Amino acid sequence: MALFHKALGLVRHLATHPATQPSRTRSLTGSLWRALLGGPGLAALLLVQPAAAQQTDTIRVGDRRLRTARVKPGTRQYLVYFLNPAQPKMLGFWLWRRELQITQLRGEPAFQISQHWYGSDTSSYREVCSLVRAADFAPLYHAETVKGRRKVYNWSPTGVAGADSVPGNSAQAYQLAFRHPAFNWNLDIETFELLPLAAGKRFAIPFHDAGSNPPTYVVYTVTGWEELAVPGGRPVACWKLVTQGLTPAGAPYTQTFWLSQRDQEFLKEEDHYPGGLFRYKIKTGTVPGTFPKRNLRGTP
Repeated sequence: MALFHKALGLVRHLATHPATQPSRTRSLTGSLWRALLGGPGLAALLLVQPAAAQQTDTIRVGDRRLRTARVKPGTRQYLVYFLNPAQPKMLGFWLWRRELQITQLRGEPAFQISQHWYGSDTSSYREVCSLVRAADFAPLYHAETVKGRRKVYNWSPTGVAGADSVPGNSAQAYQLAFRHPAFNWNLDIETFELLPLAAGKRFAIPFHDAGSNPPTYVVYTVTGWEELAVPGGRPVACWKLVTQGLTPAGAPYTQTFWLSQRDQEFLKEEDHYPGGLFRYKIKTGTVPGTFPKRNLRGTP
């Protein structure tokens, strides 16, 4: 929460002190940029709206409601950029590359999702490796390296614990017990693609960001559909999946996701935050090159 307030405070300063904007904008690096540009890290700083019990379809870990037969191995690439209205001629950005592979963990069929986040300098680079059970997308393992600091977790229905067998794991002593099992918030893109989307559907999904706050149910509503323009082709009919909530200061925010109706492919995300802040996440049509050949997984 302190990081989110710091971000908003800086934006307000930029809007009212234009003479200092260039130098202050350059200071939006490291952890602050991760809060503004990142995935679940920012969401964990916000207060989600509670579920409406009578109209909400709760997706629970282990109930096999996620359609894992839809999973397609391969590499995806996303352009993630942030627009600050105080700096209309500048963008903060990351390029995300996510590779999904079919594998096994302790003899059990699993999916491995490896992520590389590339920014404007080496300090913004992040690498992530997550494993989930193939049958129901239940998290099994999560590792991430940010600014050279590696954190590795074993994940179970009862909680998350630092992996003590992995050398250099700065989260070896970490322990968090769950009141209920949770999905990995780092894999929200992949999770949305497996939901049983339909007009008017409303979902409550228990998400957790490893090393952060305890799991929380996040409510997502299919508000309708829309044709999304894509480069070099016909518009794509998409479901619009929306979540809303309040910041710790009580200001509203909205996140909207576009997923194709034909194959439920995640194509776009648009986030509106207090102070006129915008974040966009766009799937690119071409994935050039290959991932660096590194062992992200370690020894789960």
